[in-house]
Order: sequence, then C-alpha cells, then structure tokens
Amino acid sequence: FFFFGSTQAIKTILLSLQRVPYLRYYYIHQQLLQFKMKLAIASLVLGSAAAFSPSAFSGSALKAASNGSSMDMRYKVAVIGGGPSGACAAEIFAQEKGIDTVLIERKMDNAKPCGGAIPLCMIGEFDIPESTVDRKVRKMKLISPTNVEVDIGDTLQPNEYIGMCRREILDKYLRDRAISYGAEAIQGLVTKIDVPADHKESESKYTLHYQEFTEGSAAGTPKTMDVDVVIGADGANSRVAKAMDAGEYNFAIAFQERIKITEEQMTFYEEMAEMYVGDDVSPDFYGWVFPKYDHVGVGTGTVVNRPAIKQYQKAIRDRAGDKIAGGKIIKVEAHPIPEHYRPRRVQGRMALVGDAAGYVTKCSGEGIYFAAKSGRMAAEAIVKLMEGGKRLPTQTEIERTYIADYDKLYGPTYTVLDILQKVFYSNNGAREAFVELCNSKYVQQVTFDSYLYKKVQGNNPLDDLKLLGETIGCLIKGYAIAEPDAEFSNPVESLKRL
Repeated sequence: FFFFGSTQAIKTILLSLQRVPYLRYYYIHQQLLQFKMKLAIASLVLGSAAAFSPSAFSGSALKAASNGSSMDMRYKVAVIGGGPSGACAAEIFAQEKGIDTVLIERKMDNAKPCGGAIPLCMIGEFDIPESTVDRKVRKMKLISPTNVEVDIGDTLQPNEYIGMCRREILDKYLRDRAISYGAEAIQGLVTKIDVPADHKESESKYTLHYQEFTEGSAAGTPKTMDVDVVIGADGANSRVAKAMDAGEYNFAIAFQERIKITEEQMTFYEEMAEMYVGDDVSPDFYGWVFPKYDHVGVGTGTVVNRPAIKQYQKAIRDRAGDKIAGGKIIKVEAHPIPEHYRPRRVQGRMALVGDAAGYVTKCSGEGIYFAAKSGRMAAEAIVKLMEGGKRLPTQTEIERTYIADYDKLYGPTYTVLDILQKVFYSNNGAREAFVELCNSKYVQQVTFDSYLYKKVQGNNPLDDLKLLGETIGCLIKGYAIAEPDAEFSNPVESLKRL
C-alpha cells in the first residue's frame, strides 16, 4: 500500500515540476528517489518482522489473509451434473473471483431423453441464441381419446412461440458458457461422496470420489476431490441426493423415439406439435409428437404403470398414423422424471437443483426451464451468502434464501398443475372434457401465457366463473361419451409408490 502510494505521489510531483529550472528539478528528483527507497526498505523490514511474529503461526493470520490478500485460500464449489441446472449454477459460481468452481458431468455429449420444449421467457432470461432452437412451434393440436382434434395457437402474437430444441445442443451451449466464465469442467462419474458427521456445524470438507474419463479405458481413472459446497444437479437418480439423505420420491418413466420422416411429412410439423391423450397412450399422462431439426420426437410417459411403457409407445405411434408412417427410428431414449419435490433439498452445504430436487411440473411434465432457474437461483443465493468467498453458508441460510424464494415464486404453478393433472388425466371422460375445454380462446390465452412466461395467469373473475361452468358441462359430456379406461393390475409397481 505505501509503496504504491509513494509511486503515485512521485508521479504527481514530477509532473508539477515540468517548468522548474533543471538544477532544482534534479535536486528534488534525487530527494524523492531517496524517500522512495527508504519506504521500500521499511516495508521489507516490517514484512519480515510480521512473518516471524507469533500471529503468523495462528488462526488469526489465516483469517486476515482470507479477508483480502491476493494469495487467499479460496473455497471450492463442486457442481455435479452438466445439464441446464448444473450449467446455470456453475456459470454463476464461476463469475465469483473468490470461489473455485468445478463442473463434473459424466458424459459431455449426453442427449437426455426429453421432449425438448422451452418457454419463450427462457430464451431472453438466459440469453439463449435462437440457433439452439430447432423449431418455433406456434400451433398445437390436441387429440382426445375418441380422436377429436382441437387446434390451439390463435391467441399467440407473431413474436411468440414455444422453442423446440435438442438437449445435446442446448446443454452443450450452457456448459460451454459456464466454462468460458472460468468453471473447470471434468468428464467423470461421481461414485461416492464422503459427508463429514459435523458438516452442518463446521467447515469440514466433502470428499468426492469419481471416475474421470480416460481415453481407451472403460472404467476411467479413480480420483478424489475435497470441496466446500456441493450442488446436486445430477438428475432423478442423483447420487448427491442419496449421499445427503434427501429422501425418495415417485417418478415417471418417459420414453421417446426420434423418428426421421420425409421432408413432405416434416412440412406438417414445421410449426406444429401434437399432444395425444387417452388410456391407450398413457393412463396418467399424454403422448406427444414434437418437431426437431430434421426429425420428430415421439414419446409418452407414465407413473402408475411403468412396465407397460413400450405398449404405450406403440400406441402413440399408431395414433400418429400416416403423419409418421415409414419413418426410421434413429434413437431410442428413456429416463425417469420426478413427480414432486424431494423431502429434503438442502443438507448442510449440499443443495439439490433441477430434477434432483424434483422440479418437474405435473400435467405438462416440463422441467428444462425450472432446472435452469433453480440452478441459477441456488447459485446466486449461495454466492451472496459467501460474501465473495469470505465465508461458508449454513443450511438454515440456504433454506431461508434459495428454497424459500424458489417455493414462493413457483409453488403456485406446481400446485395448479398438480390439480389439473388429477382432474383431467385420471380417466377418458376427463380427457375428453380437457380437449373440449381447449376450444375456449380464454383457456388458450391463459394456458399459453402461463407456459410462455411462467406465471399463473387468469385474473378475470367473470371469465373464470364462466370457465368453471364450462368445465362442469364438459366433464358431464365427456363422461357420457368416453369409453371406460382399460383395467390393469400392477401390484409390484404399486408397492413402490410413496
């Protein structure tokens, strides 16, 4: 500090002496140089004395260093999982100079089985280039159990759309951005996490055991790493969740086939997505045909009858019929999708985000936006609590910030969609009513606005009251015309449900 200050003072004084006669200038210049040398020697002597003082070997010296020295001991954050939740969390941590950020992903070219739909608000909020969007869906066709079709999308503005993307493209973009900010990327599989018994009361480190990818090796190279904070962004089968005893949750199986169809067939899906409902395609969800870059994703999902998922997949292909006939299956994908929050999302300095936390909505099955948003919110809250890397957050602090803020912002959305799924996906009569209700422009407006901008819409009391009456009428009609759902017996799977 003194050395820097004297240098600046010398520059200022010398500039002010530019018009002073040479001899006087020379005299003053020599005096100032001597003064600068004395300060340098004094700083060296004082620094040496401090190095051998008693405090240099005590905890107080370490604390002082960590409060501002350029040689600070930095805290390390490990983000496990490189999907949207992990990448968006790592991006925030990596921009904090007082934190070392490590992003561990088991497969950097992973293509997670996923419908791939993202809302319009995500494009702007997360600065996602439109080059990552394969198709802009502006029309959607809902098909009832009796094949009644309803077209929706007329309420959309010209600049509004649902983005359809491939996860391998979107995820890579978000990961690369986090890396560009300074996150260290490791391709590897975390196999175990040692959690200290006192991690909630102390600054004891977590030890990660992982197999780092090694060219030519099937198993990889075993390694360990000590970290201070762990973000679990590793999906429904999260090892972080198991390590922190986060509790179990019910999950659905999503099954999707990527099918290459002709250019003429793809023309139909240029801006069109399809949703099919009926107990033939799923007893508690829906089937879909979503357009991608040069193919369509055709899939379905279920919680209550997971062993029959291939039967439901065949049914959705049959329902799509000639629109995908003759297509070539280029990829088959399946993945678990959580049905609700984990019982515990924070333990000590370990926090869950995305699918690992259970952030997938009922009814729509959407998870990409909520994964990215939860990763960003968790990281922002923890970075703020760490005060630039000067301290570690406590469990209570993380719960009062990240968890409380997330639940306040999106709790109503999860609740509403949970109710809608229970009402309209439970049987064929309700499904018929659901499709008929979507003829309403008010329903379409509320539905699209809620999806595109992630806020529960509907603030017109008269229209809401009218909608209630229409809903009751549609349910009565739907139950009258629909075929009863096929019965199935699944005692083993039923026992697994919580």
